[in-house]
Amino acid sequence: MSLKADVVAAIIGREGGYSNNPADSGGETMYGITAGVARANGYTGPMRDMPRATAERILAIQYCDVIALDQLEGLSAPIAAEMADTAVNMGPAVAGRFLQRALNVFNKGGTLYPDLTVDGKPGARTVAALRSFLLLRGKDGEGVMLKALNCLQGARYIELAEGREKDEAFVYGWIANRVEI
Repeated sequence: MSLKADVVAAIIGREGGYSNNPADSGGETMYGITAGVARANGYTGPMRDMPRATAERILAIQYCDVIALDQLEGLSAPIAAEMADTAVNMGPAVAGRFLQRALNVFNKGGTLYPDLTVDGKPGARTVAALRSFLLLRGKDGEGVMLKALNCLQGARYIELAEGREKDEAFVYGWIANRVEI
């Protein structure tokens, strides 16, 4: 099984099946995929009936591919998996910005590798910066990067709950199930 398949299976496991909580800003979801994303990817049936295979395809295309999972995997499977999970839960651009922001503050004022444009689109420059970071920092650096990504994710959950009172119903679970330190 590939990392992408493992990551998608883990996301489906965390997200679970059908949900339609009126307080959830995501609205109707199946396997963590909102109705809007499902429709944009050609699924027209009832969300409750969306086949797992359809969800796997959407998760791979809309989230894993957008964050360059295959390229990140070659550098760090744990960072790639964390990025994919954040992409599904917060959007690929948010996951991309988290990685780019962390890389920028870990580059010692641009002396280790050039600053990145924080555009939320991990491409060749982001992958090159992560490669440089990991070559310089090694296994310890991988752990620190994972902590940084999780810190940013946790802070974002709190910001969401502060800005939308209805998200207070979810923030405890988000942090309990998504933020690993």
